Amino acid sequence: MARRAQPVSSVIWAGVAVAALVLALTLGTLAAVFWRAETLSALGPADWAAVRFTAMQALLSAALSVALAVPVARALARRRFPGRGLLITLLGAPFILPVIVAVLGLLAVFGRSGLVSDALVWAGFDPLNIYGLTGVVLAHVFFNLPLATRLILQGWLSIPAERFRLAASLGFAPGDIARVLERPMLRAVLPGAFVVIFVICTTSFAVALTLGGGPRATTVELAIYQAFRFEFDLSRAALLSTVQFAMSAVAAGLALWVAVPAMTGAGLDRLVERWDARGAALRAQDALWLLAVALFLLTPLGMVVLGGLRGLADLPVSVLQAALRSVLVSLGSALLMLCLALPMALAVVRLGHGLASNLLEGVGALAIAASSLVIGTGLFILIFPIADPQALALPVTALVNAVMSLPFALRALIPALRDIEGAYGRLADSLDMRGWVRVRLLLLPRLRRPLGFALGLAAALSMGDLGVIALFADPQEATLPLQLYRLMSAYRMEQAAGAALLLLGLSLGLFWLFDRGGRLRADT
Repeated sequence: MARRAQPVSSVIWAGVAVAALVLALTLGTLAAVFWRAETLSALGPADWAAVRFTAMQALLSAALSVALAVPVARALARRRFPGRGLLITLLGAPFILPVIVAVLGLLAVFGRSGLVSDALVWAGFDPLNIYGLTGVVLAHVFFNLPLATRLILQGWLSIPAERFRLAASLGFAPGDIARVLERPMLRAVLPGAFVVIFVICTTSFAVALTLGGGPRATTVELAIYQAFRFEFDLSRAALLSTVQFAMSAVAAGLALWVAVPAMTGAGLDRLVERWDARGAALRAQDALWLLAVALFLLTPLGMVVLGGLRGLADLPVSVLQAALRSVLVSLGSALLMLCLALPMALAVVRLGHGLASNLLEGVGALAIAASSLVIGTGLFILIFPIADPQALALPVTALVNAVMSLPFALRALIPALRDIEGAYGRLADSLDMRGWVRVRLLLLPRLRRPLGFALGLAAALSMGDLGVIALFADPQEATLPLQLYRLMSAYRMEQAAGAALLLLGLSLGLFWLFDRGGRLRADT
């Protein structure tokens, strides 16, 4: 595609301009943080304790998520049952679920007044204490167990069916199949899954804000927030932001280095039949794992719905106003994401598979290493001398959320664009279709599905964000997640449940509207 003789400079320059903006918002804000930060010697014992806690909770969360995902993925890989596709789809729901809503659901199940604590008290034991390390790890497992399951399931499904047929013909027992086929696959897949989840857990501000806190359960991002909101110590916040970026960058580099490889070995793409898993004991074991993970994921959401139905009628006006602001911010963020992702994806595809294309695509993925709180810290430092950051809270939140969703949008758009250009590019060249005409008539009609998915994902992620807005927000300009957090902090739990149900419905509704809109008549 890059070798065709056609005027493509405008497309490439548009992508380069977007890449420059992304660099300014990631590395540029990081440079502002470096400029304001002091040396590492300025970190106190509490700051180093936050660094250690961040690493420890991320290690525990990633290890538990991956360890529990192995038997769940194995059960999904070797069982066919009604509702299997729906269960796999539900495993993707926590990714777009607002963190603050999930936390409220986990409190309803595992908190001191939750279902599990009530059962323990009835049995004569003390109730659970979900706050601190226990709660942070529990919430991370809730969010990342489905992701780990999906990653490991892909590894299982990559083993050709013919290998299982050969193993059955050789009389392999379940232990032999695990040793010869499954363990080599797991050795290839598990490191990448572990590091990806570790990266995610190092930048989970909302979880630490709601379930952490205290000297023994403070993450680096929570320490940044405290330095801003309670001490207004910009130098310390900048130094902690530098430490946070370094941790995220190292973890993201490890994630790329040990990325999940493609499994070797070819097959005929037949449906895998597992003769080794026909025993009643193994069937019961798989059924128990699937039932357990379904209850673990769905019970908190069910509690949010049940509690929210009671609290919807008593919502204050401030919650409804915050909901409107959140919808506007999420729609603006989705639109900004589209303005960033589409030109960059077009430029990446037009440049082909060379070094320039890889560099441009790599710039789009920078947001994975730079958390939203670090970008927000840099923007605050840049804006503070010339303007009131609180007055720009909502636009800045929309912009940062757009950048944070950019890597996921590019992953959806670039492969689709390459397929379209590969199938129709030469015909479009012969018809002299260029510029906006090419985009409007050829590309956009065939990009409806990935565009709808990317827009829905960006809107849902922005709708539930509790990162940048916590740094910039004026008390009168809160978004719905921040207003929900304030209700929880004031122990107005019934109103908080109603706000959580409203936030859940808006997040999932926006995702469904965009995704469904992209799939309507998308058969061209």
